[in-house]
Amino acid sequence: MFKKGIAFMLSLLLVAGLWQPRPSVQAEEPLKVNAAAAILIDSETGQILYEKNADKMLGVASMTKMMTEYLLLEAIKEKKVTWDQEYTVSEYVYKISQDRGLSNVPLRLGEKYNVRELYEAMTIYSANAATIALAETIAGSEANFVKLMNKKAKELGLEKYKFVNASGLSNKDLKGMHPSPGTPKDENMMSAKTTATLAFHLVKEYPEVLETASITKKKFREGTDDETNMENWNWMLPSLVFAYEGMTGLKTGSTDFAGYCFTGTAERDGKKLISVVMDATDDKGKGDHKARFTETKKLLDYGFNQFDRKEVIKKGATVKGYESAPVNKGKEKEVAMKAGKPLVVYVGKGKKTNYNKIFRIESSENVDSKKVQAPIKKGKVVGFITLSPQNGSELKYIEHKEKNHAEVPMVAAKTVEKANWFILSMRAIGGFFAGIWTAAVDTVTGWF
Repeated sequence: MFKKGIAFMLSLLLVAGLWQPRPSVQAEEPLKVNAAAAILIDSETGQILYEKNADKMLGVASMTKMMTEYLLLEAIKEKKVTWDQEYTVSEYVYKISQDRGLSNVPLRLGEKYNVRELYEAMTIYSANAATIALAETIAGSEANFVKLMNKKAKELGLEKYKFVNASGLSNKDLKGMHPSPGTPKDENMMSAKTTATLAFHLVKEYPEVLETASITKKKFREGTDDETNMENWNWMLPSLVFAYEGMTGLKTGSTDFAGYCFTGTAERDGKKLISVVMDATDDKGKGDHKARFTETKKLLDYGFNQFDRKEVIKKGATVKGYESAPVNKGKEKEVAMKAGKPLVVYVGKGKKTNYNKIFRIESSENVDSKKVQAPIKKGKVVGFITLSPQNGSELKYIEHKEKNHAEVPMVAAKTVEKANWFILSMRAIGGFFAGIWTAAVDTVTGWF
């Protein structure tokens, strides 16, 4: 009997052991980027794939030059400046250019240099004096140029920024000649999200910047006494020490105040990404010029390897449930519509996501917002379809902060002319009698 009791107890312990909860599988550690702030976005839509302290204002150092590049390329486009236009070196630019402790090409006092060679020195070699020379070319003085920088930032919808000079140097390094009304303690600052937004506009509106930003090395003033080897500070470009497949640009930056920073652009398999790391460090938390590239690699690998780029709506496609839109005062009461461009979203690999679709009419003030106003030309934007995931996740973008969802314009598939007074009158009469008939039917129905 005693033995049977022991056997029974052992059986109970064995069964209890089988029902012990299994140790939980540890969740995969999220992406860890060693930087004070970082962000990763799609360069075509601005969809945010990763962010860390993305709204925190930090020093940006020479990433400031992206705004100078934008304003120069805009001035070229508007024919306010030409590539062959010559600039005569001022005393300020000369003194800065002679400081070889800064990234510079030597510029001789009173000598002429054309805009293209100054632009290449700025974009490839991050030459500071050449950048100030371009600012003086565009605005007459660096102080005036700084005003343009802050004005353009506002126009582009940037939110967290402070531009105090054109180059990104600390004002204290400008030898007492910093733009007024700044002080020697002032620094250029942006958030990671603002930096990414600036890069987003730069490469979208002026993609030619990447043609220069991707040049690994070039000689400045080749064949002269001032010949300088300009080696790109972006060491992730092909053939350089941290070469990364698909790397196309864009801008490094480093000062004591900002630490080591980098805005990278890369393209693989139809995906185009923009990454930003600010004040990058090694695994021990120490600032390191190499860290900005190792941490950028983490970001870009994450974007390329962990996401699928899905075309939710194709350009020219009709959208189920939204094949047409009602028309106000048109010969036809509806207008067929189709997608004016593709709607692309990034989705985590292996994840299936369904989307809610919402349509809104593109209408002017004081016009029926539930109908498209006639006349309507073929190809005209008549409204927008927006997406939001059904699984509760969020599509976040660097722009359209108030919506946080994807959007595609819907265009008229054909022309709809405005109805003449006779047609409109007949419709009004028809509507009047239809209303009477409906009321009469309701009354008769009420009798029974």
